[in-house]
Amino acid sequence: MKPPSNVKMPAQYIASLPADRAKTIATVRALVNKHIPRGYDECLVWGTIGWTIPLSRYPDTYNKQPICYVALSSQKNYCSLYLMGAFWSASQLEQLKAAFKEAGRKLNMGKCCVHFESPDDLPLEAIGKLISAISTEEWIEMYEQSRLKTKAGQARTAKQGAPSASKVASKVAVKRVDTNRRR
Repeated sequence: MKPPSNVKMPAQYIASLPADRAKTIATVRALVNKHIPRGYDECLVWGTIGWTIPLSRYPDTYNKQPICYVALSSQKNYCSLYLMGAFWSASQLEQLKAAFKEAGRKLNMGKCCVHFESPDDLPLEAIGKLISAISTEEWIEMYEQSRLKTKAGQARTAKQGAPSASKVASKVAVKRVDTNRRR
């Protein structure tokens, strides 16, 4: 359900929903806000509540929109929690599947969106851990790495004389190993 055109802020989005749906979205929004790493901005994006890397920090996106990391929306028959990390990271996806299985809940998921009717349908603690796992710096690296895989990204990189995708990927892998050691 797309919010009315006068809705510009997450709180307005929630206020525009029926009471039971507003309570559900508010509960999951609080979970995301509790676990979202520093540097992501909460905003309305594509008719949903989103947590993005603002254009003021990273303006070079393919569609001139902020890079979205997590989003939350109320649809006609269910709610959706968009976990882009689970779409881009096989290990995050496996952790998400395992969390649902361990909680004895059914995972109803598209490519990155988890559909649910109530917060009780979600393994909230595990989802919070997944959300907190990717810093803005790591998310930007993942975004840049994915762009290098497209023809347009390869052409842009070649034009700028930047390192190849394999060099960037190995640099990211080394940095991730160092980051994991510090944790």
